[in-house]
Amino acid sequence: MPPAGLTAARPRGDGGTTRASPKPRGPWRANLLVPILVCGGALLTLAVGLAAKAAGFDWGAPAQPLVVFLRPALSTWALPAALVLGASLYGAVRLHRADVAVGPVPFAAATFGLTLITRLALNVFRGGPGALDQPFVVGRAGEGRTEFLPGLAFVEHGVGHFLSNFPDITAKLPIQAQGHPPGLLLTMHYLGIDTAAGLAALTIVVGALATPLLYLLAREICSESEARVAALLFVFVPTSLLYGATSADALFATLGVLAAVGLLARRPGNRMLGAGALALAAFFSYALLAVGAWAALVRWRREGIGAALRLAAICAAVLVVCFVALDLLTGFDLIAAIRATDDRYREGIARLRPYAFWFFGSPAAFILMLGPIAWFAARSLAAKEASAVALAIVIAISVVAGYTKAETERIWIFLVPFACLAAARALPRRWLTPVLVGATTQAVLIEIFLATKW
Repeated sequence: MPPAGLTAARPRGDGGTTRASPKPRGPWRANLLVPILVCGGALLTLAVGLAAKAAGFDWGAPAQPLVVFLRPALSTWALPAALVLGASLYGAVRLHRADVAVGPVPFAAATFGLTLITRLALNVFRGGPGALDQPFVVGRAGEGRTEFLPGLAFVEHGVGHFLSNFPDITAKLPIQAQGHPPGLLLTMHYLGIDTAAGLAALTIVVGALATPLLYLLAREICSESEARVAALLFVFVPTSLLYGATSADALFATLGVLAAVGLLARRPGNRMLGAGALALAAFFSYALLAVGAWAALVRWRREGIGAALRLAAICAAVLVVCFVALDLLTGFDLIAAIRATDDRYREGIARLRPYAFWFFGSPAAFILMLGPIAWFAARSLAAKEASAVALAIVIAISVVAGYTKAETERIWIFLVPFACLAAARALPRRWLTPVLVGATTQAVLIEIFLATKW
């Protein structure tokens, strides 16, 4: 018998087998009720937040729960950029219609190219090519002074000193670096990246790799057609288009998907590699530990509690070994670093953001920036599909813990590939084109009329 929520396995285009789409379960109303509650709840939260803001209640975001500002702008690059986006949409639809006529490797390469092109095109609408590195520029008004580049000065005293004293150094780092382990700063140091343009290039290229990696991940747990849909959805989801080229969180998302590929691999040996990739990812962002939880929950839904516990044990063992070894070799104390970050978080703007609102506001911002893809991800949740249930549980734990208040449209970009995977499992083939067009249109309208910090 197949696992709960899935039909029997069917042949895959490359000769292997994979799981088919989840069949709707329960009354047809449930398949509509969950999407209505999820999407309607997000819109209601936005309405409440904006009404409260208008009434003088500041809960810590300019368009609570979204970090956006009403500042319409358009550059002369908008027209060619729009043509590029239109051509990319046409190419994506043709690519999907070609189905297995385009092999897995060419398809993965094509999605990487589409991701690069679309992210670059959208982010020149307002300010031309100069807007691509603007969020990282230090020395002018904006987010550059709070990002990672100013933190490089603390590595100049030596990598060993930096790592062994990282908990004490955390309070002196710029705000974004305070919330992360030293992985990105060390990468920038060793690659010689010390300019906004260099950091933007690293973010754009590495961030775009998340799409072909998502395709590989999806091929492990669903059909070839659904895997291709998941990748194309991620190319055009508003979160990806808006923040994929201008926030280091896009780079972290790639590391998260890479870990998930190994953790959900069919071959047991690859799961150990996945656990190693998860340890590496955690050295860049503490939040990426949630990827391990998501993968374990997927295994629980598909294979039972035993499989989930085995995967969790592998992840825990590899994480302990890696960070104990790092501590012995360099003096980097992960627990002390997390505590230092926690102290900074509780002393920062988060203490001014009321838990009651952001309990709803954080997931609402994430859902709103998914655009129409949120509806189909919620339909998968209604059908109790494994990846959707796992994602919902991870988000629920995050909001209950209260560690992410606001900015989730950017901070949770590492969860967006999993939302696209869930949506692909419930998206009828005939709906792909309108969903891609709708998602792109939403991203373009936001880019033109609303300014974001990233």
